[in-house]
Amino acid sequence: HVSTDLKLLNIHPHNLQLNNDEAALEAEVNGNWTPQEKALHEARLKAKAKRRVRKSSSRSESLSESLSGELADGDSHSPKGKVPVPNDRKSRTGKGRGLPKKGGAGGKGVWGAAGMVYEVEEPDVKDPNYDEIAQGDTVYATVVPELDEGELEKTVNPIVQEYFEHGDTKEVQMLLRELNLGHHKYEFSSLAVSLSLEGKASHRELTSRLLRDLVGKELSESDMARAFDKILKELPDLMLDTPEAPQMLGQFIARAIADHALPMAFLDRYKGKVDCDHARAALDRAAVLLSMKREMVRLDNVWGVGGGLRPVKHLVKEMNLLLKEYLVSGEVKEAERCLRDLEVPHFHHELVYEAVVMVLESKGDTAVKMMCKLLQAFWKIGLVTVDQMNRGFQRVYDELPEINLDVPHAHSIMESFTDLCYQESVITKQLRDSCPSRGRKRFVSEGDGGLIKN
Repeated sequence: HVSTDLKLLNIHPHNLQLNNDEAALEAEVNGNWTPQEKALHEARLKAKAKRRVRKSSSRSESLSESLSGELADGDSHSPKGKVPVPNDRKSRTGKGRGLPKKGGAGGKGVWGAAGMVYEVEEPDVKDPNYDEIAQGDTVYATVVPELDEGELEKTVNPIVQEYFEHGDTKEVQMLLRELNLGHHKYEFSSLAVSLSLEGKASHRELTSRLLRDLVGKELSESDMARAFDKILKELPDLMLDTPEAPQMLGQFIARAIADHALPMAFLDRYKGKVDCDHARAALDRAAVLLSMKREMVRLDNVWGVGGGLRPVKHLVKEMNLLLKEYLVSGEVKEAERCLRDLEVPHFHHELVYEAVVMVLESKGDTAVKMMCKLLQAFWKIGLVTVDQMNRGFQRVYDELPEINLDVPHAHSIMESFTDLCYQESVITKQLRDSCPSRGRKRFVSEGDGGLIKN
């Protein structure tokens, strides 16, 4: 009956017992204990009471959870309805099937599940037992980074300029293989064409040959088409330095199509789709060259014949005409331009030879002074080298006996001309001294039988 009354009053029996003990203890403390002992004893009692309350609350919570799980699920086999067993390593969240971890392949001293076959693993460099010698020969590969647009122009320009000097397409192919142009590969062709537009006709001929040899090896027809597409877009800017760029570009396109470096349908893509007048002029020029009968064969000489490929007779004729025009006009700059356009620096000794022969065959001192002035100008600007000058004079020295048959005073004129050239620093002292001179033949009286006096 007492416990029933306590429940109705909402008083726990444990709390009632605790209050009775505290009351008895307080009466004892008030009688004999000192204040310090009294405070220490009160602290112990409070801590003991807290432990009891915490333990009782945890038990009541676990009991309520188990009861609520059984009521909600109604299944005694559910993990949530089970009372947790001490030292149980299985999952308490209700997930999983209760099987061992890793299918029984995990745990200390276990090498895997039964029947498992391991493959050969590659040796790890960080493994302490790694043996570099046992792995065989080491192969080192060179990784070339891809060139960006700025580095591309700086790298390609020297290659093209050197090619204009030696003309060897195989060397250019070898240099391109060493570069990683990436998706900028087509820009090599556009840079080569742009540089040749600013150069000579021989440079454009070499560029056309280079494009022909690169297609199918280092570049494809699509790369070449992209290159010419870019040049057509940049044509207004190219005309600032080269006003004849549209006509030249048209000849480049026609030559590339004839050499099968560009597809035949390249011009068809632009029909009725070009807004720039300069690009239209270039495409029209290419279409005209390709539409003419039998011109596909003649397009090999669309840039003319280069200086080194011209016949010797043609070069001699051009140099004679150059010197005759100079004697009439007296313009050194025009003569210099004409000589440079011939592009035969190895054949300049022929110019010196023809100039000296003209002096020997001329009448008066005008030709002597003008030819000396011309050779002096070519010598100062370095257009005619020492070797070419010496070879030209030496050829005249060797042929002087034959020239003397047509020009009786050739020896005396030659001596005076060489002295003048030496004074103007055109030839060296050694070359002047090597000039042949014919001594005077003095005969004795008729009674000596016409013998020559020594």
